[in-house]
Order: sequence, then C-alpha cells, then structure tokens
Amino acid sequence: MPKHKLSPIGKLIPHEIPPIMPVERISPDEVYPLGNGRWMFDFGKGFSGMVRFDDGLPSPIVPEKYPRGHTVSTLNPDEEFITVVYGDSLELTRGDINIAVVAGMGLHDGGPTHKSKKAGDAEGKGGPCYPKDHIEAGSLLQRDVYILPKSDSNGDGDGKPKAKEGSFADARQSHFTTHAFRFAEVCCTAEPPSGVHGLAYRTAFKEWGDFGSSNVRINGGYELVKNAMNSNMLGVQSDCPHREKIQYGGDILADSPASLHLYDMSAFYRKVVWDWGDQQWDNGAYAGTSHWLALNDYAGIGNGSGETVWASAPIVMTARHMQHYGDLRLLEESFENHKKWFNFLHYHFDKGLKAKDYADDLKGYVKEGSGLGDWLTFRGRDTWLTHQSFYMATARSLAYIATKLGKEDEIAPALQLATSVKNRISDLYLHHGTFLPPEGGAAQLSPGPEMSLYSRVVPGQERCTVLQGYFRRKGHTWPGSDENRFVQEMSKATLNEMIESGEVTKRGDKWSMGWSQWHGFNEGIFAVRYALKTLSDNGFHNLALSKANGFGVGTFEYMLSHNATTHWESWWRSEDLYSHNHPMLGATAEWMVSAVAGVALHPTTTGGKEVLFWPRFPNSASTINYAGATQGTRRGDFSIAWRFEGLPEEGKDYDSAVVKIHIRLFVPPDGRAVFRLPEYSNGKGVGSTIKYATRLPDIEKVKTSSFEECQRRRTAKEGFDYNWEYVRKENTWMKVYRKKAIGTPCESFLFHFSLDETAWSSTETLAGSSDNGSEIELSPGLYDVMVDEWQLKPEVKGTKDWRIASIKEFYESEDIGPYCSDTDTFEWNIEDASHLI
Repeated sequence: MPKHKLSPIGKLIPHEIPPIMPVERISPDEVYPLGNGRWMFDFGKGFSGMVRFDDGLPSPIVPEKYPRGHTVSTLNPDEEFITVVYGDSLELTRGDINIAVVAGMGLHDGGPTHKSKKAGDAEGKGGPCYPKDHIEAGSLLQRDVYILPKSDSNGDGDGKPKAKEGSFADARQSHFTTHAFRFAEVCCTAEPPSGVHGLAYRTAFKEWGDFGSSNVRINGGYELVKNAMNSNMLGVQSDCPHREKIQYGGDILADSPASLHLYDMSAFYRKVVWDWGDQQWDNGAYAGTSHWLALNDYAGIGNGSGETVWASAPIVMTARHMQHYGDLRLLEESFENHKKWFNFLHYHFDKGLKAKDYADDLKGYVKEGSGLGDWLTFRGRDTWLTHQSFYMATARSLAYIATKLGKEDEIAPALQLATSVKNRISDLYLHHGTFLPPEGGAAQLSPGPEMSLYSRVVPGQERCTVLQGYFRRKGHTWPGSDENRFVQEMSKATLNEMIESGEVTKRGDKWSMGWSQWHGFNEGIFAVRYALKTLSDNGFHNLALSKANGFGVGTFEYMLSHNATTHWESWWRSEDLYSHNHPMLGATAEWMVSAVAGVALHPTTTGGKEVLFWPRFPNSASTINYAGATQGTRRGDFSIAWRFEGLPEEGKDYDSAVVKIHIRLFVPPDGRAVFRLPEYSNGKGVGSTIKYATRLPDIEKVKTSSFEECQRRRTAKEGFDYNWEYVRKENTWMKVYRKKAIGTPCESFLFHFSLDETAWSSTETLAGSSDNGSEIELSPGLYDVMVDEWQLKPEVKGTKDWRIASIKEFYESEDIGPYCSDTDTFEWNIEDASHLI
C-alpha cells in the first residue's frame, strides 16, 4: 500500500500496564436444574471472565422449546449448539438469569415476564448493535455459543454416515471475550457438565490493600466494592463490565481513592492520563470519557468539553498519582496537556455556564441544571456546585503539579484562579449559618456542605457553624417501584416488623421504604465520600459508622440482603436498568481503611513515603470492637490494627463499660509515619503507653498464617447470614437465614497469636492532651500502643421516625467539638493532594 494511504498513528510506545490475565479460579457453590436440559451454575460471587469446562461439554439435546435467551437463529440447519448465558442476578419471578438488567436494554416490570421495548425501537428492528438472535429475548445478552456440524447420515454417497468433525467434549472455554457474572445457565444437555469452574480475569497489577473488622455489614460493603473493582479493571477502568465497559472520568475521580488503596495503580493510572491526552481536542478540551463518544457532552460547557467533573479526571488523577507514586516523568510529559485544559476552562467556563442558564447570582436555581453532578443521589443534584468545585480542582491541581516541577511562573495564576472560584462558591452559599444554594428551594440538593467542608472551601471561621447546620438534613420516603412492590408483597407480620424498626414509614396513606441521612446513604457518586470523611475527620465518626452500619434501602445491608456480591450502581434496587456490578459509589472502602481502621497516605506526602495513622473509635463497642487494614505503597506495606480489650461478657454493657484499647502499627523499612494519639470525639486526649519490637518478627510468615485462618472462617461462612427471597408460588417475600462468606470478620495479622512471643522495648508513657490532634513521628518498626481506660457510651438516634429524621441533639448543641475549629486546616495547602477536591 502506498505510504500516503496510511493514517498517522502517532508515536508508538511500549504497552506499560500489566496484561489482562486470569487471577482466580472459582468453583461453583451450587448447580441445579431449571428444566428442559437447562442447568444453573452459581459461583457465589460476581466477577469478570468466563466459564471453563475442564471435562468438556456433554452432547446437546433439543428441547421442545428453547428457553428465553438460548434460541440461536443464525445457524445453518446442519449445525447443533450449546449456549451459556451469563448474568449477575436472577429474575425474581422465574428463577432464571435476569438478562434485562445485564444489558439494560430490555425492560422488566417485576411481573412474570420480561418486557422488550416498544416495537419500532432500534433494538426491536435489529441492527448492528442488536443482533437478530437477541431480539426474541428482548434484551442484549451475555452469551457464548458452542457450535458443531451435525453428523451427516447420508455420508459421501457410500451409505455410511459421515463422521462429525470435532466433539463437544473438546470444548473448554470462550477465547473471544469476557463476561460479568455470578450465575451461568448452560443449555441444553441431558446432564450438567462436570469439571466446571469460573475464571476471573483482571489486569494483573499487584493487590496490596486490605481491611477487616468485627462488623459484618461494613466488611460486606468493603467486599462489594472490591469485587466490583476487580470486575471492572480489564485494560481500562470501566463503569460496568457487561454492557458499556466505558472509562468514565467521573467514575475514576469518585472511586480512585478505593482503587489506589486496593492496588498498585502506578502504570494503570499513568495510562489513564495518556488515554485522555490522546483524545484531547486542539482547543484544550478534554472529553468526559477516555475516548470521545459524544456521550454526555450535552452536560458540559460546550466547545467539545465533556461534563466539567468528568473531563477534569486526567489533571486531578495526575496529582493523585504523584502523591502515591512520585512519578515526576508523568507530570513533566502531561503538563502541557493539563495547561491547555486549564486555559480552555479559563476562557470558556463562565460563558459556558451562562449558556446553560446558570445566572451569576443563581437566581431561580432551585433544582439541578445541566450537568451530571452527584450522580444517582436520592436527592436532586447541585450541578452548579460540582461544575464550580472541579473547575477549582483543575486550578489547584495545576498549581500542585507546577510546584512539584518547579514551574514558578505557572503557580500564581493557577492559585489565583482556584481562590477566585473558591470565593465565588462561598460568597453565594454561605448565609445564615448554612452552606447551601441561595434559593431556599435548592436546600436539599446534593452535595450539601460536606464536599465544601472537606475540600477547604468553607471559610475556616465558619466551619463549625456550617457543620452544625449540616446536621439539620434529614431523609425521606422513597417512591421506587421495586421498593414499593417489595412492601406490597410481604406478609403482614413482616411489614409490622419493618414498621417497628423504622425501615418502613408512611408516604401519604401508603407504607413506603425510606432513605436515611444519618443511618444510611443518600449521597451519590461524589458526596458519599465527602459525607463519611467530613464526619469522621470532624469528631463525628460515630455518625459515619451509623451510616455505614445502617439497614434498609440505601445501605450495604440492603444490597447484601438482596444477595448482592458486587456493589450496585444505585443505592436502590433496579431490576431493569441500573447495573448490579458498578464500583461508582466505592469510595466508601477507602474511608473504612483511613477512618475505621486508621491508615492513609499523609496528605502532603509524595511517592507514598509517609502515612498518617489516625484510628477513630466508636462510641459503643456494639457497633464495632476491632478493625485493621494494610495500605500498600512503593515503600512497602503500612499496617494498623486496634481492638477493645476487657469487654464485659454482657453485650448490654457495650455502651457503658470502661475498657482498654490495644493498637498495633507496622511501618515498613524505608517508610515513615505520623501517629495521631487516641482521643475522644470531643478532642480530649487519653493517656497511653507505647513500645516497639526490639527484634522484628517474620511479618510475611505471620501474614500467611493469619490469612489461612481467615480463609477457614470464610469457608465456614461466618459472614452475612440472611437474604430476602421471592416465594413464587405465594407471590411474597420471605427472609431466609443462610450462612455466607461475604462479610466474614477476621482480625488483622498484627494480633495473630504468633506475635505473642515478640520481644518488646520498655514502655513509654504518652500523656493525654487537651489539644486535639497530638501526633508523634514513627520510624520503621512494629509498635504496640495501649490505652488503659476508655469510656464507652451509647450511640445517638433521632427521635420520632428516627431512621429518616435529623438528629436534634447535634444541631442544637452549643459544643460542636474542636475539630472543626482546627486552624491548621482552615486553608488548602498547595502540598496537599488529599484535599484538592
């Protein structure tokens, strides 16, 4: 071919990230017949990959009628086949795979059949995006089809049958694509295939973070996030692994704190930044996805830009990358791209928002405008605030990057713009002790003040007042169709139990499930992180724990009780549209590590050289009584564990006893750490003692022994122990108690009995301080800290309709605690990558 016919391909560079490989082999928990030669395999958890048939497939049979999803209309008459249909949940009224929710193209009304979309729609007509043999199913499918020619009884004219080429017994697995699934249907064979396993695939980066606690619901939430993350890391960080498979900027910004905890993402996120750089427009605009799809551009400010938040991913992720990995080369090579984005926003942002009908003074702004914002919150979305906040984050990120590169001339303009946007937000939102849009009708939008509190937008001297006003927020009943049907299809006795517990309240004249502000999650893609972090960082860790430990719609418990093993896209049930394998809301996992256990990168570190150990403790031991976590870095693994000791035998005394707190910390060679001393939520310090191991034990051996013990507990299924099941004959829901592995409590290796023989130094006394935030520096080693006297106390609930009410005790209290008045954190520090946004 002549050279002038070839398209320019740019600079060819080595593929930097690890390959996509099988990382786990999973045996089915259960195999059972569905009738007509169809077999269901339940692998116990959701993942991306495919089914492998180690013993091959049996010969197919032809049923009287092929089940839905198993018809293959594109074969020749002389071919026979076996189909494997994949999915991550079951259709409630039939018991087979819910194929509608897998691809989100079919509709399902919760009744006995799935409903396809109206005739005349593109998928009804077929076409390149809707194959002909999927039309009968009414939805796109995840499916493998194994095909062989039938034996020819006529042979070659010699009267002898022609031998069939190949055998179904030779089949092993698909080599063409991966699927996301927990369940797989094989059809149609007289007996189920034997030797069946699931192969879980993922980009083969190192997994280096973990978390565990005594709280099954919180552990379960961590596993929901981790399983969804594992499912969505195949070359790109996708939103969901079975349909869109798109690398969205907003999703990466929202849940990267969790992925940066779980894995070594150094090469992967470097590639993410370059993916955006490859598609950047000449005018500097970034798209909302890593390859331009004209998707959601309507929500941006125009001129080729994606939605402001989503399109800000590459510059913010570059700053986070520097904090974790210290890669100056990435900063140097991407700086001009990011500067072009900064200049694009500087020139187009204000005009773009005006074109989207946002007034300068926000007059008339009472509901979400143009933008995606805090996607899938129960509330309306404050899209103006998220546009502005990530405009600010772009400027802060450029200033941060310029500082690391020594580009002095670039720092001041970026900081000036960041401060200008920050002041614009606070000038409009700060009034009468609240931090909300100026029009009263917008007061319930999300994010509320939590994002601006966390990112140091709220003026420091107003922070306590704003935090106090935040506690006025309350929940509401939820009109979701699946939740309403759930309430309608339960026994009277069950309904009464849920009314008594506060899970169900009146919505008009009907009973309805409700979402909670303080005993569950209502926040969307971004605010869920800011809510938890703001509460824990400002002395209200007990409320953050209450949200994570809540029950009913909008909680981990709700997902787990409906048999989830991967995090859902929405806090509510969706049987037709929203994905059941989607880590968008997964920043909760990083909060568990940094606050519930107490380890995170220090906000001003680079290259993961230093961590902050800051364990927060519950009011009552009935909520949680031990926790531990490991945060991997380029310097090694930093670990923390704490537990209450001397707990009374009677659980009723868990909110009044005086107990000990035992803490252990591990700092790896070449690492540094800051340990914030234990203190009550009001900032009052307590006396403690500290000692260190005079000879370091074999940490890797201890980890292995501890892991094996935890696996034995998981095999015994000591985790979450019930789920709701739909009794099809009676058209009613029933709570079934069934042991599961997910959520199994396991203590940290730091409290493994093999460390009992460790030789320790003499103890040093650390006096309690009246000033909150007292810290000591730790060099590499293993440390043991003991608090001899810690007073437990009851947790606080609201009063009437407590689950969806605000908590009067907090917003009427004169003492909001010392954390919000910490002058050291009034302003954002240019060295701080954690609070950029």
